[in-house]
Amino acid sequence: MIPEYIRVSVGTATVLGLRQMQMDAVPTTAYLMLYTEERCRGNCGFCPQARESKARSDALSRIYWPKFKLLEVQQAFENLKRKESFKRICIQGINYAGFFEDLIGTIKALRGTEKSISVSVQPLKVTQMRKLRELGVERIGIPFDAATKDIFHKVKGKGAKGPYKWENYFETIKEAQRIFGHRNVSTHLIIGLGETDYEAIKFMQEIMDAGVLVALFTFTPVKGTTFENIPRPHLFKYRKMQLARYFILKERRRLENFKFDDKGTLISFNTPKEDLKTLIKMGIPFLTSGCPGCNRPYYNERPGETLFNYPRPLLNSEIEEIIKLLEEHADDFVAFN
Repeated sequence: MIPEYIRVSVGTATVLGLRQMQMDAVPTTAYLMLYTEERCRGNCGFCPQARESKARSDALSRIYWPKFKLLEVQQAFENLKRKESFKRICIQGINYAGFFEDLIGTIKALRGTEKSISVSVQPLKVTQMRKLRELGVERIGIPFDAATKDIFHKVKGKGAKGPYKWENYFETIKEAQRIFGHRNVSTHLIIGLGETDYEAIKFMQEIMDAGVLVALFTFTPVKGTTFENIPRPHLFKYRKMQLARYFILKERRRLENFKFDDKGTLISFNTPKEDLKTLIKMGIPFLTSGCPGCNRPYYNERPGETLFNYPRPLLNSEIEEIIKLLEEHADDFVAFN
């Protein structure tokens, strides 16, 4: 059965002609979210959808997702003047009674768009994942969000009065790989939940060794959530994690190739300064990471702020700002001494 409503990110709705809004960057993936009048069964401390959250029910991170009739959205896809506007569709799940039936109905309604479909969901049963694959879902994301078991427990597990278990995520990801194939499974890592640089890089190393793609996010405090008063991580820390992800994914670097201090803070990539500058000038490490075609404009920032994740190629001035940032921290970052 096709659900009556679906939430659509405000940027996606604008491209589809369902809303009018000026945009500095256009989404290259159509971002949709299941609609429910309930709160999520999960209670993740950072999430506006969490069971005990007092945030707006139409928010996810700092993005608003107005609801539309699913058939109206389906028609909007058919009416797109530029069929190449979106490279894929990403459906964000929410944990509520009947969510899987709504997810199935949504996928069936949108298969005719001939777009690759990704889903981002909590751990599912093997039979459920097989059903998604049979319906043509190309990729599945199962977001850990946290870099360590202890942080996971505090942020979205029992310590947060949530239903999720660290071990279950690993088990589900292994099953997902068998069903969806190598590199068609992804996870999210949020930087700024209390992890050290060492812990974040260790997590990325281990999960990417297993053939799982890691999408980096920066923690974003949202009013009404449990974590609303926790500050965002320093931009310098996030830039280091973006570079580390690039080295692990593209250059097959290992954890032991990096240098850390006794507090677990990354102080060197063991890469010559000029080589590091050459990489930075390419800009690639700082682009939004995720499924192919994902750029998530302003998911973690407001327009006008310095971007943590760039949804489009960097300007020369932005590259110079990154180099300047690293040089300003040269006393703490051996690579730029």
